[in-house]
Amino acid sequence: MSDVRVTVQRDSEREERVVTTGTTAADLFQGERGVVAARVAGELKDLAYEVADGDAVEPVEITSEDGLNILRHSTAHVMAQAVQELFPEAKLGIGPPIKDGFYYDFDVETPFHPDDLKRIEKKMQEIQKRGQKFARRAVADDAAREELADEPYKLELIGLKGSAADAAEGASAEVGAGELTIYDNLDAKTGELCWKDLCRGPHLPSTRAIPAFKLMRSAAAYWRGSEKNKQLQRIYGTAWPTKDELKAHLEFLAEAEKRDHRKLGSELDLFSVPEDIGSGLAVFHPKGGIIRRVMEDYSRRRHEESGYEFVYTPHATKGKLFEKSGHLDWYADGMYPPMQLDEGVDYYLKPMNCPMHNLIFDARGRSYRELPLRLFEFGTVYRYEKSGVVHGLTRARGFTQDDAHIYCTKEQMADELDATLTFVLDLLRDYGLTDFYLELSTKDPEKFVGTDDAWEEATETLRKVAEKQGLPLVPDPGGAAFYGPKISVQTKDAIGRTWQMSTIQLDFNLPERFDLEYTSADGSKQRPVMIHRALFGSIERFFAVLLEHYAGAFPAWLAPVQATGIPIGDAHVPYLQEFAAEAKAKGLRIEVDSSSDRMQKKIRNAQKAKVPFMIIAGDEDVANGAVSFRYRDGSQKNGIPRAEAIAEILDVVERRVQV
Repeated sequence: MSDVRVTVQRDSEREERVVTTGTTAADLFQGERGVVAARVAGELKDLAYEVADGDAVEPVEITSEDGLNILRHSTAHVMAQAVQELFPEAKLGIGPPIKDGFYYDFDVETPFHPDDLKRIEKKMQEIQKRGQKFARRAVADDAAREELADEPYKLELIGLKGSAADAAEGASAEVGAGELTIYDNLDAKTGELCWKDLCRGPHLPSTRAIPAFKLMRSAAAYWRGSEKNKQLQRIYGTAWPTKDELKAHLEFLAEAEKRDHRKLGSELDLFSVPEDIGSGLAVFHPKGGIIRRVMEDYSRRRHEESGYEFVYTPHATKGKLFEKSGHLDWYADGMYPPMQLDEGVDYYLKPMNCPMHNLIFDARGRSYRELPLRLFEFGTVYRYEKSGVVHGLTRARGFTQDDAHIYCTKEQMADELDATLTFVLDLLRDYGLTDFYLELSTKDPEKFVGTDDAWEEATETLRKVAEKQGLPLVPDPGGAAFYGPKISVQTKDAIGRTWQMSTIQLDFNLPERFDLEYTSADGSKQRPVMIHRALFGSIERFFAVLLEHYAGAFPAWLAPVQATGIPIGDAHVPYLQEFAAEAKAKGLRIEVDSSSDRMQKKIRNAQKAKVPFMIIAGDEDVANGAVSFRYRDGSQKNGIPRAEAIAEILDVVERRVQV
């Protein structure tokens, strides 16, 4: 045995140690139960890794992002073992960790039933209690093929090792560019092999180190995410460092399910996605139409106040326009197939509005005196999303963008970006979203147009503009569109979920492709800078985000019905109808429930509809020219003069506050 010198690094602290050969990462962190793996020279390793002379070793806590991924990946293996113990004919696909959980794909004859998931979860608990050891071993390609001869999907992954296809959905968890490894699950007492899987790892030391998990649901999924491949059965699960965290996550999911915009859209009669129209193509019902109109009207007014000019463009165009813009080169997979009209000319439904706005700019000569020129449109676009990713209003095939394109000089660029980002954040705050951070998406080195110098200038300008807001700024390397870098506004909703909202993109490319020019003060022709800006992203998606944020209980200014009149008896209906007429004359949206239901049923109906105010009237109210106020939270005020009642509703509406 000889001495081995290693450095144990924790954040900024470094500790030099001298250990003997054969010392493992587990030995370095003995007694630290929260440590589940190690990072050596930037690479994650199992705790069974034997440290080498000169290694810098960092502990990986189970609560860290890497630690959670290791926990969840290990739990996915336990699930796969449980499935094959219960369903020996099941063939293994892939089982990577994902946000908040994991999944594993299986090829089985019969889709999994909810009762199957209960059996699988029970079997997982048995495996977890056995404390099987996760043991890594390197294996040559041919040897791996021999060992896994009965697993056709694993054989396919071995053939993909190190290829670009390895990056396909979840595949990188199985194979990489280096050596292949298999993880054996070994009996804690006898060391006998219980199960094995092709995997890059790392894993937890043993199944007993999995603190808390639960299986969630099963669904169909195409092998490696391609519709050209066979459809497998995918089981989703979640795993957490403690039972309390698992419980909190399940409670969060239950709350999120209550807020699901598709469920609320149906319950509140706001919108639907009729099968007769097609997946991802929604229709808004009258009440949803009111909310949407109010959103659009308020946005339109704010844009007008900020110097935007409204334009309108058609839904379809000749394909040559998107050849000119470059979208057919870079975006064709996201577009609907062409329609051949006018003796074979290709026409496309537009996936975005910017090329048409460029034509508006170029329709006549432009002077520097007109800049910045801010063109704005509620423009409906169409994108061919795969059926598997379409999700209510948040991922649709047809939607309306609140789309703006700003043309300015380079000298105006920084100020215009600053004003645009401030405008965007202020308007989002008006809708009740207040918790933000910013994301800066930079050039994808494999997918961009324009010069490196132009990209660098655009990126640095955006960075400085973002930093001025004093909000957290998160890098998104390679996440930009092909034509320029962007700032994305990320916001958290009422239950802490993050949504991408507005995007601001700086573009030196399209003005070049469209040969856009303006006449400068010295009479020379100059190229404008173009800023792309979608504030909501899309009206539909923003509608869905707000619906979930407020759980359907919109603030009064957005609520489709701001107040419901509830008579104590039929004799009080005319009085409330008079009150409603006065309120409507002030611009309020109010209904009177004149149905034959009893008063308590009418109150329950208004509560279910999440109406902000209930206006109740009986004999005493009629005699005194007053009403009783019942608020959404169940509190009540009696004997309020009619004029005061209307004034209170108006005040809440105008201040855009929640009640």
